[in-house]
Amino acid sequence: MALSRGLRCCARVFSWIPVLIITSVVLWSYYAYVFELCVFTISNTLEKVAYLLVFHVCFVMFSWTYWKAIFTPPATPCKKFQLSYSDKDRYEREERPDAQKQILVDIAKSLPIFTRATSGAIRFCDRCQVLKPDRSHHCSVCETCVLKMDHHCPWVNNCVGFSNYKFFLLFLSYSMVYCVFISASVFRFFINFWVGDLPNGPAKFHVLFLMFVALMFLVSLMFLLGYHCWLVVQNRSTLEAFSAPVFTTGPDRNGFNVGIRRNLQQVFGDNKRLWFLPICTRGEQLKHGFKVQR
Repeated sequence: MALSRGLRCCARVFSWIPVLIITSVVLWSYYAYVFELCVFTISNTLEKVAYLLVFHVCFVMFSWTYWKAIFTPPATPCKKFQLSYSDKDRYEREERPDAQKQILVDIAKSLPIFTRATSGAIRFCDRCQVLKPDRSHHCSVCETCVLKMDHHCPWVNNCVGFSNYKFFLLFLSYSMVYCVFISASVFRFFINFWVGDLPNGPAKFHVLFLMFVALMFLVSLMFLLGYHCWLVVQNRSTLEAFSAPVFTTGPDRNGFNVGIRRNLQQVFGDNKRLWFLPICTRGEQLKHGFKVQR
C-alpha cells in the first residue's frame, strides 16, 4: 500500500514536467522578445512601444487561458447519478450479470441517460460507483469520471472536458495568436541578423531561436486547433470521433449534433461577448446538473 502511494505521488510530480517545459519556454520568449529585441535591438521608440503593447496583450491572454485550462477542476457526475446505499447493496449482492444489468436499467429510468455501452447495457463505472451520464468517461489519470470528457492533456496536466473545454480551445487560439505575432514582428530582424546587417551579440541568438521556436509551435498549433474546431462544429469529443456514441437505436456519430450555432453555444455559452474570454458561469453548470470536483 505504501509503495503504491509512493508511485502515485511520483507520477503526480512527473506529470507537471510538460507544464514546466511550456512555462519555461514562454518565460524565455518573454525575456527574449521584451528585453533582447524591444529594449536592446529596436531603436525607434514608437515602434518599440507598439510592439510591447501588442505583445503584452497576447501574453496576458495566453497566460490567462493557460492558467484556466490547467487549474479548472474536471466536472464530475452529481449525486443523482450515484447509487443509493440500498441500490448499491442490491447490485453487489446480485451475482448474475443479467440481473445486475436489469438493476441498472431500473435505476436509470429516472435519469436523463440516453447512451449505452457497446453491449447495449447501461454504462456504469465500477470505480466511481456511478451511472455514467451521456458523454462522460472515467479518466485513469484523474481517477474520476469526467463529464463530456475529450481527453487527458499532459500539456495542461488536466482532463479536458465539460468544465474547461472552452478554456482549452481559447488556450490553443491565443497560443497561435502569440506565435503568429512573434513570427511576424521578429521576421524583419531575423533577416537582418541573418544577412549581417545588425551586429553580433546575445540578442542575435535569442532572436534567431525565437523565430524558429515560434514557427515550430505555430505549425503544430494550426493542426491541433483546426482539428478541435472541426470537433466543435460537429459537436463531438476526441473520444467520440474515434468511437461513435451508442444510443438505444445503435451507434451514431452525429447523435449530439444540434446545428453549428447551438453546437458553438454548448461550448462557448449564449453570450457572444464572452466567447473570447476565459470566463464561465457556475449557473450554466448547475443548470445541467453537474458539479465541479474539489
